[in-house]
Amino acid sequence: MVTGGKRENIIVLTKPETLEGESDADYTAPSLLQLILSLFKNVRPGSDLTSFQLPPLLNLPKSQLQSYGETVYCTATDMLSRCHHGEGPHERLIAVVAWSISTLRPVKFGVAPYNPVLGETHHVSRGNFNFLLEQVSHHPPVSALQATNEEENVELTWCHRVAPKFHGTSVEAVLQGKRQLKLLNHGETYVMNAPNLSIRFLPGPGTDWVGNVKIQCQETGLEAEYCCKSSSFMWRRGNHRYIKGKIFESSSLKTLYEIDGHWDRIVRVKDINSGEFTDIYNAKEVISRLNATIVKDPRELWPSESAVVWSEVSQCILSKDWEKAREAKRTVEEKQRELLRERGSIGESWVPKHFTVSHSKENGWDCSPIQKRVPPGPIVVPL
Repeated sequence: MVTGGKRENIIVLTKPETLEGESDADYTAPSLLQLILSLFKNVRPGSDLTSFQLPPLLNLPKSQLQSYGETVYCTATDMLSRCHHGEGPHERLIAVVAWSISTLRPVKFGVAPYNPVLGETHHVSRGNFNFLLEQVSHHPPVSALQATNEEENVELTWCHRVAPKFHGTSVEAVLQGKRQLKLLNHGETYVMNAPNLSIRFLPGPGTDWVGNVKIQCQETGLEAEYCCKSSSFMWRRGNHRYIKGKIFESSSLKTLYEIDGHWDRIVRVKDINSGEFTDIYNAKEVISRLNATIVKDPRELWPSESAVVWSEVSQCILSKDWEKAREAKRTVEEKQRELLRERGSIGESWVPKHFTVSHSKENGWDCSPIQKRVPPGPIVVPL
Protein backbone atom coordinates (compact mmCIF):
# COMPACT_ATOMS: atom_id res chain seq x y z
CA MET A 1 0.00 0.00 0.00
CA VAL A 2 1.14 3.53 -0.78
CA THR A 3 -0.42 6.50 0.96
CA GLY A 4 0.11 10.19 0.42
CA GLY A 5 -1.40 13.54 1.11
CA LYS A 6 -2.54 15.37 4.21
CA ARG A 7 -4.42 13.70 7.01
CA GLU A 8 -7.76 14.91 5.67
CA ASN A 9 -7.02 13.84 2.11
CA ILE A 10 -5.52 10.35 2.25
CA ILE A 11 -5.03 8.33 -0.90
CA VAL A 12 -4.60 4.57 -0.97
CA LEU A 13 -2.80 3.02 -3.94
CA THR A 14 -2.18 -0.71 -4.33
CA LYS A 15 -0.36 -2.74 -6.97
CA PRO A 16 -2.05 -3.36 -10.34
CA GLU A 17 -3.10 -6.81 -11.50
CA THR A 18 -0.13 -8.75 -12.81
CA LEU A 19 0.70 -12.34 -13.76
CA GLU A 20 -0.48 -15.08 -11.43
CA GLY A 21 2.04 -16.18 -8.86
CA GLU A 22 3.07 -12.58 -8.09
CA SER A 23 1.23 -11.75 -4.89
CA ASP A 24 0.37 -8.35 -3.51
CA ALA A 25 1.62 -8.25 0.06
CA ASP A 26 -1.02 -5.62 0.95
CA TYR A 27 -4.10 -7.59 -0.11
CA THR A 28 -5.19 -11.22 0.27
CA ALA A 29 -8.30 -12.47 -1.56
CA PRO A 30 -10.96 -14.32 0.48
CA SER A 31 -11.19 -18.11 0.33
CA LEU A 32 -13.10 -19.89 -2.44
CA LEU A 33 -15.80 -21.00 0.02
CA GLN A 34 -16.35 -17.42 1.21
CA LEU A 35 -16.62 -16.23 -2.40
CA ILE A 36 -19.15 -18.83 -3.47
CA LEU A 37 -21.37 -18.41 -0.40
CA SER A 38 -21.38 -14.62 -0.75
CA LEU A 39 -22.12 -14.65 -4.48
CA PHE A 40 -24.98 -17.16 -4.43
CA LYS A 41 -26.51 -15.45 -1.41
CA ASN A 42 -26.92 -12.19 -3.32
CA VAL A 43 -27.79 -13.16 -6.92
CA ARG A 44 -30.13 -15.50 -8.80
CA PRO A 45 -30.02 -16.94 -12.34
CA GLY A 46 -31.14 -14.33 -14.88
CA SER A 47 -30.32 -11.39 -12.63
CA ASP A 48 -29.10 -8.17 -14.24
CA LEU A 49 -25.83 -7.42 -12.47
CA THR A 50 -25.42 -3.87 -13.78
CA SER A 51 -26.47 -2.34 -10.45
CA PHE A 52 -25.34 -5.17 -8.19
CA GLN A 53 -23.27 -3.97 -5.22
CA LEU A 54 -20.70 -6.41 -3.86
CA PRO A 55 -20.10 -6.66 -0.12
CA PRO A 56 -16.64 -5.32 0.82
CA LEU A 57 -15.39 -8.88 1.41
CA LEU A 58 -15.59 -9.38 -2.37
CA ASN A 59 -14.09 -6.02 -3.32
CA LEU A 60 -10.52 -5.32 -4.37
CA PRO A 61 -9.17 -2.20 -2.60
CA LYS A 62 -9.54 0.04 -5.66
CA SER A 63 -12.13 1.45 -8.05
CA GLN A 64 -12.94 -0.11 -11.41
CA LEU A 65 -12.09 3.26 -12.97
CA GLN A 66 -8.56 2.99 -11.61
CA SER A 67 -8.34 -0.61 -12.81
CA TYR A 68 -9.22 0.47 -16.36
CA GLY A 69 -6.44 3.03 -16.27
CA GLU A 70 -3.91 0.53 -14.94
CA THR A 71 -4.44 -1.76 -17.93
CA VAL A 72 -3.23 1.11 -20.13
CA TYR A 73 -0.43 2.80 -18.16
CA CYS A 74 0.86 0.00 -15.91
CA THR A 75 3.31 -1.90 -18.10
CA ALA A 76 6.97 -2.65 -17.58
CA THR A 77 7.69 -1.36 -21.11
CA ASP A 78 6.04 1.58 -22.89
CA MET A 79 3.75 -0.24 -25.29
CA LEU A 80 2.02 2.92 -26.52
CA SER A 81 5.26 4.60 -27.56
CA ARG A 82 6.22 1.50 -29.54
CA CYS A 83 3.19 2.13 -31.75
CA HIS A 84 4.47 5.61 -32.58
CA HIS A 85 8.06 4.48 -33.27
CA GLY A 86 7.19 1.77 -35.80
CA GLU A 87 9.09 2.32 -39.04
CA GLY A 88 6.23 1.54 -41.43
CA PRO A 89 2.46 0.86 -41.47
CA HIS A 90 2.92 -2.90 -41.00
CA GLU A 91 5.27 -2.47 -38.05
CA ARG A 92 3.02 0.12 -36.43
CA LEU A 93 -0.10 -2.06 -36.76
CA ILE A 94 1.78 -5.00 -35.25
CA ALA A 95 2.75 -2.73 -32.34
CA VAL A 96 -0.89 -1.67 -31.92
CA VAL A 97 -1.91 -5.34 -31.82
CA ALA A 98 0.72 -5.97 -29.13
CA TRP A 99 -0.51 -2.96 -27.12
CA SER A 100 -4.11 -4.19 -27.39
CA ILE A 101 -3.04 -7.59 -26.04
CA SER A 102 -1.17 -5.91 -23.17
CA THR A 103 -4.47 -4.51 -21.83
CA LEU A 104 -5.59 -8.09 -21.05
CA ARG A 105 -4.75 -8.88 -17.44
CA PRO A 106 -5.41 -11.87 -15.18
CA VAL A 107 -8.57 -11.24 -13.17
CA LYS A 108 -8.96 -12.67 -9.65
CA PHE A 109 -11.94 -14.99 -9.44
CA GLY A 110 -14.81 -13.82 -7.26
CA VAL A 111 -13.51 -10.37 -6.34
CA ALA A 112 -13.97 -7.08 -8.17
CA PRO A 113 -13.13 -3.37 -7.82
CA TYR A 114 -15.70 -0.85 -6.59
CA ASN A 115 -18.35 0.41 -8.98
CA PRO A 116 -17.23 4.03 -9.72
CA VAL A 117 -19.51 6.84 -8.59
CA LEU A 118 -20.78 9.41 -11.06
CA GLY A 119 -18.15 12.06 -11.77
CA GLU A 120 -15.31 10.04 -10.24
CA THR A 121 -11.96 10.73 -11.91
CA HIS A 122 -8.49 9.23 -12.14
CA HIS A 123 -5.57 11.40 -13.29
CA VAL A 124 -2.14 9.83 -13.77
CA SER A 125 1.09 10.46 -15.69
CA ARG A 126 3.62 7.99 -17.04
CA GLY A 127 6.66 9.64 -18.60
CA ASN A 128 5.35 11.95 -21.35
CA PHE A 129 1.91 10.30 -21.35
CA ASN A 130 -0.87 11.87 -19.29
CA PHE A 131 -4.06 9.90 -18.58
CA LEU A 132 -7.47 11.14 -17.45
CA LEU A 133 -10.49 8.94 -16.75
CA GLU A 134 -13.99 9.98 -15.72
CA GLN A 135 -17.12 8.04 -14.82
CA VAL A 136 -19.56 9.71 -17.22
CA SER A 137 -22.63 7.59 -16.42
CA HIS A 138 -23.69 5.50 -13.43
CA HIS A 139 -26.83 3.75 -14.74
CA PRO A 140 -25.64 2.22 -16.97
CA PRO A 141 -21.99 2.43 -15.86
CA VAL A 142 -19.91 4.13 -18.57
CA SER A 143 -16.26 5.17 -18.20
CA ALA A 144 -14.26 7.46 -20.48
CA LEU A 145 -10.50 7.68 -20.92
CA GLN A 146 -8.27 10.23 -22.64
CA ALA A 147 -4.49 9.98 -22.89
CA THR A 148 -2.11 12.35 -24.69
CA ASN A 149 1.61 12.53 -25.33
CA GLU A 150 2.50 15.96 -26.73
CA GLU A 151 6.13 15.02 -27.39
CA GLU A 152 5.24 12.08 -29.63
CA ASN A 153 1.89 13.52 -30.78
CA VAL A 154 -0.13 10.48 -29.71
CA GLU A 155 -3.76 10.52 -28.54
CA LEU A 156 -5.89 7.75 -27.06
CA THR A 157 -9.63 7.86 -26.32
CA TRP A 158 -11.57 5.03 -24.80
CA CYS A 159 -15.32 4.73 -24.11
CA HIS A 160 -16.09 1.74 -21.93
CA ARG A 161 -19.35 0.15 -20.79
CA VAL A 162 -19.64 -3.26 -19.11
CA ALA A 163 -22.93 -5.13 -19.49
CA PRO A 164 -22.77 -8.20 -17.18
CA LYS A 165 -25.30 -11.05 -17.12
CA PHE A 166 -25.58 -13.95 -14.67
CA HIS A 167 -26.12 -17.33 -16.36
CA GLY A 168 -26.30 -19.65 -13.38
CA THR A 169 -22.86 -21.24 -13.73
CA SER A 170 -21.10 -18.19 -15.15
CA VAL A 171 -21.14 -14.42 -15.62
CA GLU A 172 -20.26 -12.84 -18.96
CA ALA A 173 -19.23 -9.20 -18.90
CA VAL A 174 -19.71 -7.80 -22.40
CA LEU A 175 -17.33 -4.86 -22.97
CA GLN A 176 -19.03 -2.28 -25.17
CA GLY A 177 -17.48 0.90 -26.51
CA LYS A 178 -14.83 2.11 -28.91
CA ARG A 179 -11.09 2.68 -28.49
CA GLN A 180 -9.23 5.07 -30.79
CA LEU A 181 -5.45 5.39 -30.94
CA LYS A 182 -4.22 8.32 -33.05
CA LEU A 183 -0.61 8.47 -34.23
CA LEU A 184 -0.82 12.05 -35.47
CA ASN A 185 2.72 12.29 -36.86
CA HIS A 186 1.84 9.41 -39.19
CA GLY A 187 -1.73 10.55 -39.90
CA GLU A 188 -3.10 7.22 -38.67
CA THR A 189 -6.12 6.38 -36.50
CA TYR A 190 -6.60 2.85 -35.18
CA VAL A 191 -10.13 1.91 -34.11
CA MET A 192 -10.66 -1.21 -32.04
CA ASN A 193 -12.92 -3.03 -29.59
CA ALA A 194 -12.20 -5.36 -26.65
CA PRO A 195 -12.97 -9.01 -25.83
CA ASN A 196 -15.47 -10.00 -23.15
CA LEU A 197 -14.70 -11.31 -19.67
CA SER A 198 -16.11 -14.71 -18.74
CA ILE A 199 -16.32 -15.54 -15.03
CA ARG A 200 -17.00 -19.25 -14.60
CA PHE A 201 -18.18 -21.08 -11.46
CA LEU A 202 -18.55 -24.60 -12.90
CA PRO A 203 -17.09 -27.07 -13.83
CA GLY A 204 -14.13 -25.23 -12.30
CA PRO A 205 -13.95 -21.62 -11.06
CA GLY A 206 -11.94 -19.23 -13.19
CA THR A 207 -11.89 -16.12 -15.38
CA ASP A 208 -11.11 -15.88 -19.08
CA TRP A 209 -11.02 -13.26 -21.82
CA VAL A 210 -13.09 -14.50 -24.75
CA GLY A 211 -14.31 -13.17 -28.09
CA ASN A 212 -13.11 -11.34 -31.18
CA VAL A 213 -11.06 -8.15 -31.39
CA LYS A 214 -10.89 -6.10 -34.60
CA ILE A 215 -8.38 -3.30 -35.21
CA GLN A 216 -8.82 -1.09 -38.28
CA CYS A 217 -6.73 1.70 -39.80
CA GLN A 218 -8.58 3.39 -42.65
CA GLU A 219 -5.61 5.52 -43.67
CA THR A 220 -3.29 2.55 -44.35
CA GLY A 221 -5.98 0.12 -45.48
CA LEU A 222 -4.76 -2.47 -42.98
CA GLU A 223 -6.72 -4.49 -40.42
CA ALA A 224 -6.03 -7.01 -37.69
CA GLU A 225 -8.32 -9.56 -36.13
CA TYR A 226 -7.64 -11.90 -33.26
CA CYS A 227 -9.79 -14.17 -31.16
CA CYS A 228 -9.32 -14.86 -27.47
CA LYS A 229 -10.16 -18.48 -26.73
CA SER A 230 -10.15 -20.64 -23.65
CA SER A 231 -11.11 -24.20 -22.87
CA SER A 232 -13.99 -24.80 -20.49
CA PHE A 233 -11.78 -27.25 -18.68
CA MET A 234 -8.83 -25.86 -16.77
CA TRP A 235 -6.70 -28.96 -17.31
CA ARG A 236 -6.60 -28.44 -21.08
CA ARG A 237 -3.74 -25.99 -20.84
CA GLY A 238 -3.07 -25.92 -24.59
CA ASN A 239 -6.26 -23.92 -25.16
CA HIS A 240 -5.99 -21.78 -22.05
CA ARG A 241 -5.75 -18.04 -22.84
CA TYR A 242 -5.08 -18.78 -26.48
CA ILE A 243 -4.95 -16.06 -29.16
CA LYS A 244 -5.21 -16.65 -32.88
CA GLY A 245 -5.68 -14.11 -35.65
CA LYS A 246 -4.31 -12.36 -38.71
CA ILE A 247 -3.25 -9.03 -40.19
CA PHE A 248 -4.56 -8.35 -43.69
CA GLU A 249 -5.29 -5.78 -46.37
CA SER A 250 -8.81 -4.35 -46.10
CA SER A 251 -9.42 -4.08 -49.84
CA SER A 252 -8.15 -7.47 -51.03
CA LEU A 253 -8.49 -9.41 -47.74
CA LYS A 254 -4.98 -10.71 -48.44
CA THR A 255 -3.42 -12.09 -45.27
CA LEU A 256 -0.01 -10.57 -44.50
CA TYR A 257 0.71 -12.04 -41.06
CA GLU A 258 -0.75 -14.75 -38.85
CA ILE A 259 -1.07 -14.13 -35.10
CA ASP A 260 -0.67 -17.00 -32.65
CA GLY A 261 0.10 -17.49 -28.97
CA HIS A 262 -1.19 -16.98 -25.44
CA TRP A 263 -1.89 -13.56 -24.00
CA ASP A 264 -0.39 -14.49 -20.61
CA ARG A 265 2.78 -15.89 -22.21
CA ILE A 266 4.13 -15.28 -25.73
CA VAL A 267 2.35 -13.98 -28.84
CA ARG A 268 4.09 -14.09 -32.22
CA VAL A 269 3.37 -13.26 -35.83
CA LYS A 270 4.28 -15.22 -38.94
CA ASP A 271 5.17 -13.27 -42.09
CA ILE A 272 3.23 -15.06 -44.84
CA ASN A 273 5.70 -14.02 -47.54
CA SER A 274 8.93 -15.01 -45.79
CA GLY A 275 7.63 -17.60 -43.35
CA GLU A 276 9.56 -15.91 -40.53
CA PHE A 277 8.23 -15.83 -36.96
CA THR A 278 8.61 -12.79 -34.70
CA ASP A 279 7.68 -12.53 -31.03
CA ILE A 280 5.57 -9.37 -30.65
CA TYR A 281 4.47 -9.74 -27.03
CA ASN A 282 5.95 -11.32 -23.92
CA ALA A 283 3.61 -11.08 -20.93
CA LYS A 284 6.38 -11.82 -18.45
CA GLU A 285 8.32 -8.80 -19.70
CA VAL A 286 5.32 -6.44 -19.99
CA ILE A 287 2.92 -7.16 -17.11
CA SER A 288 5.20 -8.76 -14.54
CA ARG A 289 6.69 -7.19 -11.39
CA LEU A 290 4.53 -4.07 -11.62
CA ASN A 291 4.59 -1.50 -8.83
CA ALA A 292 1.84 0.69 -7.44
CA THR A 293 1.59 4.27 -8.64
CA ILE A 294 2.76 7.03 -6.29
CA VAL A 295 1.48 10.47 -5.33
CA LYS A 296 3.75 13.16 -6.75
CA ASP A 297 1.80 16.22 -5.61
CA PRO A 298 -0.94 15.64 -2.95
CA ARG A 299 -2.06 19.28 -3.25
CA GLU A 300 -3.20 18.65 -6.83
CA LEU A 301 -5.44 15.70 -5.96
CA TRP A 302 -9.08 16.35 -6.85
CA PRO A 303 -11.78 15.29 -4.34
CA SER A 304 -13.18 13.18 -7.20
CA GLU A 305 -9.95 11.14 -7.54
CA SER A 306 -10.79 7.40 -7.33
CA ALA A 307 -8.30 6.59 -4.61
CA VAL A 308 -9.51 9.56 -2.55
CA VAL A 309 -13.21 8.74 -2.92
CA TRP A 310 -12.66 5.14 -1.79
CA SER A 311 -9.70 5.68 0.54
CA GLU A 312 -11.50 4.79 3.79
CA VAL A 313 -13.09 1.69 2.26
CA SER A 314 -9.73 0.53 0.92
CA GLN A 315 -8.00 1.09 4.26
CA CYS A 316 -10.64 -1.01 6.02
CA ILE A 317 -10.40 -3.81 3.45
CA LEU A 318 -6.63 -3.93 3.77
CA SER A 319 -6.96 -4.14 7.56
CA LYS A 320 -9.85 -6.67 7.21
CA ASP A 321 -12.20 -4.50 9.26
CA TRP A 322 -15.30 -5.61 7.35
CA GLU A 323 -17.87 -3.80 9.49
CA LYS A 324 -16.15 -0.43 9.06
CA ALA A 325 -15.64 -1.22 5.37
CA ARG A 326 -19.40 -1.76 4.95
CA GLU A 327 -20.13 1.51 6.73
CA ALA A 328 -17.59 3.44 4.68
CA LYS A 329 -18.86 1.97 1.42
CA ARG A 330 -22.45 2.75 2.40
CA THR A 331 -21.41 6.35 3.07
CA VAL A 332 -19.92 6.74 -0.42
CA GLU A 333 -22.98 5.23 -2.08
CA GLU A 334 -25.46 7.22 0.02
CA LYS A 335 -23.66 10.47 -0.85
CA GLN A 336 -24.13 9.65 -4.52
CA ARG A 337 -27.85 8.95 -3.99
CA GLU A 338 -28.22 12.22 -2.06
CA LEU A 339 -26.63 14.21 -4.90
CA LEU A 340 -28.98 12.47 -7.34
CA ARG A 341 -31.99 13.48 -5.23
CA GLU A 342 -30.76 17.08 -5.02
CA ARG A 343 -30.38 17.33 -8.79
CA GLY A 344 -33.80 15.78 -9.28
CA SER A 345 -35.45 18.23 -6.89
CA ILE A 346 -34.29 21.21 -8.95
CA GLY A 347 -34.61 19.53 -12.35
CA GLU A 348 -30.87 19.58 -13.00
CA SER A 349 -29.12 17.01 -15.17
CA TRP A 350 -25.58 15.94 -14.41
CA VAL A 351 -23.00 16.85 -17.06
CA PRO A 352 -19.48 15.30 -17.21
CA LYS A 353 -16.64 17.78 -16.67
CA HIS A 354 -14.10 16.32 -19.06
CA PHE A 355 -16.07 14.53 -21.81
CA THR A 356 -19.12 15.01 -23.99
CA VAL A 357 -21.25 11.88 -24.09
CA SER A 358 -23.71 10.63 -26.69
CA HIS A 359 -25.71 7.44 -27.11
CA SER A 360 -27.71 5.84 -29.88
CA LYS A 361 -29.08 2.39 -30.62
CA GLU A 362 -27.00 2.23 -33.79
CA ASN A 363 -23.62 3.36 -32.41
CA GLY A 364 -23.94 2.72 -28.68
CA TRP A 365 -22.07 5.00 -26.28
CA ASP A 366 -19.50 7.52 -27.50
CA CYS A 367 -17.30 9.78 -25.35
CA SER A 368 -15.33 12.73 -26.76
CA PRO A 369 -12.74 14.69 -24.71
CA ILE A 370 -13.54 18.36 -24.12
CA GLN A 371 -9.88 19.41 -23.86
CA LYS A 372 -7.37 18.59 -26.58
CA ARG A 373 -4.55 17.73 -24.16
CA VAL A 374 -4.41 16.09 -20.74
CA PRO A 375 -2.25 18.01 -18.25
CA PRO A 376 0.29 16.18 -16.04
CA GLY A 377 -1.36 14.29 -13.20
CA PRO A 378 -0.66 14.36 -9.46
CA ILE A 379 -0.20 10.56 -9.50
CA VAL A 380 2.70 9.08 -11.43
CA VAL A 381 3.81 5.64 -12.59
CA PRO A 382 7.31 4.80 -11.28
CA LEU A 383 9.59 4.00 -14.25
